[in-house]
Amino acid sequence: MLKLYRWPSDDWQKIGAEMPSEIIWADLLDATAEEKQFVERLLGIRVPSEDSLSEIEASSRLILDNRTLYLSSPAVRLNENNGAEITPVGFVIGPHVLVTVRFAQLPIFEHIGKRIGSDDSLENGMCVFTSLIEAMVDRGADVLEHLGAKVDRLSRDVFKGGLVRSKRPVRSSRRMREALENIGELADRLAKARDVLLGVGRIASFAGDVGGEWITAASKKRLEAVSKDVASLGDYETRLSDKIQLLLDAVLGFINIQQNELFKILTIVSVVGVPPTILVGIWGMNFKHMPELDWTFGYPLAWLAIIASGVLPLIWFKRRGWFE
Repeated sequence: MLKLYRWPSDDWQKIGAEMPSEIIWADLLDATAEEKQFVERLLGIRVPSEDSLSEIEASSRLILDNRTLYLSSPAVRLNENNGAEITPVGFVIGPHVLVTVRFAQLPIFEHIGKRIGSDDSLENGMCVFTSLIEAMVDRGADVLEHLGAKVDRLSRDVFKGGLVRSKRPVRSSRRMREALENIGELADRLAKARDVLLGVGRIASFAGDVGGEWITAASKKRLEAVSKDVASLGDYETRLSDKIQLLLDAVLGFINIQQNELFKILTIVSVVGVPPTILVGIWGMNFKHMPELDWTFGYPLAWLAIIASGVLPLIWFKRRGWFE
């Protein structure tokens, strides 16, 4: 789908051999081959493919070719299961027209598009580009704040919520498994936010440095502010990453503690059960001549010996502090 902003009609097929000067932004969303060829023919540019926009090296994401900037950055979209996914976004910036290439619905693009015509600051393609990456940074900041709040809640649950204090091991194991799943989800979301902010910071810095004479002073200052915001958010992201790693180490430590408690119980049970088993095995042998068979109080004495052999190890473990 091709949207042209600042054009009386949405029907791009009515445009002749030249792009009208009123158009400052062409937004390509899952564009067809015909739509791509139309934009390439009118503007004399090349519309990048999804594969080229997904390249990770900086030389493929930051290109200046014949006074035209070819930039790309990852963005986050929500899939049908409300999960976050990375999708590439391309920006082709000329002296007057901005061309964006994307393959997923992104609300910030629709929001900026609605401001075209009513916001005097969006006077050319570079201004629209600047507003888009500012919106991406704002969105990234909101995501980091949301993740920070979730990390704080999870931290309280782990360190003050009695994660392993439940008297039921099954319930405690389920809670720790849920905590690990939450930590993994937070780490994944944080990694995606880091990728987006890193990409936005790169293209903002590059566009501000090589934009040439057609970038306004106001846009250049805004791009510099974006770079500073990305740097500050990077510090915040690093702190969140460290805290998530701490939570992961803590939960894994609690799991080890729980396993040690289980092994301790098994050790006590096995040690306590060994002496009575030995005594029962001895007195249960079917020999014809056994002195104990002729004892008057042999049966109660055997019971007393069996019980004592089980109780004495328990007393020893208790004095050693194994039940604390």
